[in-house]
Amino acid sequence: MRMHTSRRLLRASGCALLALCCDAAFAQSLHEADAMPPLSLAAAVQLAAAQAPQVQAQILRAQAAHDDAIRAGRLPDPKLVVGIDNLTATGPLAFDAAADDMTMRTLGVMQEIPARAKRRAESAVASADVRVADADAAGMRLTAERAAAQAWVALWSAQREHDLLADLRTQSGLAAAAAKARLSGGTGSATDALAARADAVELDNRIDGAEADIAMARAALARWVGDRAEGDLAQAPDFAALPVPPAQLQGDVDRQGPLLGWSAREDRAQARIDLARAGKRPDWSVSLNYGERIGRPDMISVMVGFSLPLFPGNRQDRDISARYAERDAVLAEHEDARRAQREGVAAALAAWQGEDKQVRRYRNELLPLAQDRSRTALAAYRGGASLQPWLDARRDEIDARIAYAQALDAWGKAWAALAYLIPDSGSAQEMP
Repeated sequence: MRMHTSRRLLRASGCALLALCCDAAFAQSLHEADAMPPLSLAAAVQLAAAQAPQVQAQILRAQAAHDDAIRAGRLPDPKLVVGIDNLTATGPLAFDAAADDMTMRTLGVMQEIPARAKRRAESAVASADVRVADADAAGMRLTAERAAAQAWVALWSAQREHDLLADLRTQSGLAAAAAKARLSGGTGSATDALAARADAVELDNRIDGAEADIAMARAALARWVGDRAEGDLAQAPDFAALPVPPAQLQGDVDRQGPLLGWSAREDRAQARIDLARAGKRPDWSVSLNYGERIGRPDMISVMVGFSLPLFPGNRQDRDISARYAERDAVLAEHEDARRAQREGVAAALAAWQGEDKQVRRYRNELLPLAQDRSRTALAAYRGGASLQPWLDARRDEIDARIAYAQALDAWGKAWAALAYLIPDSGSAQEMP
């Protein structure tokens, strides 16, 4: 009996110890989460640039291009040649190595030597590939930075919408209380009480929708920053100022992410033309063979070979013509990309400037007017006036606050689209 009691006590103490350890671990995780600083837009951008899988993939492609460039233009590996020469093939002594004293075993080395112009062109093509890969990696990094910045803005604006709507709960409570009091005092109506209650329920519905938007925006941000998306956000940057002047953005499109690799692509197309033209230069090879004969002196042979591009019309000339066409296509595509980028920058600047004006107008005029109108109408109702003016003003104030949050979202996203166009140009300064 004592043994069973001891076992139960031991088991209970073990469970209690395990529970204490779990509670301690949970408390430690909560402490670490609380100790984590709020996530700023700049920090989110840095995390995305360092952790995004597509950025890492492009970096690895650039590394592969660097490795390929090291071996480009080098001589091919030499070839080892082993065989039997002058072996009798017919007669009673066919395939007998001792049948003829000219039969010998040979061992040799052959080296192919492409034309020097061709090897230089191959090196130039590989160097251009390196520049293209590096530019693509920089462009992908900028793409990830812009996407992370816009995801941060989406979460920030969703939280602002939630807070703007939650601030209206106090007024809803006052209106419902006033309607109930007037109904109890015989000066109000049940219709007004129900309308006030319905307004409060509708506000809760809007707040629930804002909470859902927050959850979706947080999931989108987690794609770029991982678990950091679960914490608080820092203060928003000053979206009224771009890190690069608008005039520079409009005039310096070739340094922007979507156009970074086009100059290198043009160089690569030109290098391929040079490579095709080098195809008219003959390649040559050299070989050294040692022959061992049975009962006779050994022999050695040295041979030099040359390629003969005698019919270039349907070979080398066609290759050259095709490479020129590819080069011209790259030039045309570069110009089209440049025009598209100018158009995109102009449109983004117009959107950013327009949203900036709307945000200022909402902040300085529309929201204060809607708030004053709603408060005045509620005060009038509590003094005995009709409820309908307050319901109308209330609906307009809710719509104005939602529209303001949407304008903040569009404003911040337009800023992010412009702030991360040029490498290392995005800098976010917090609003005062």
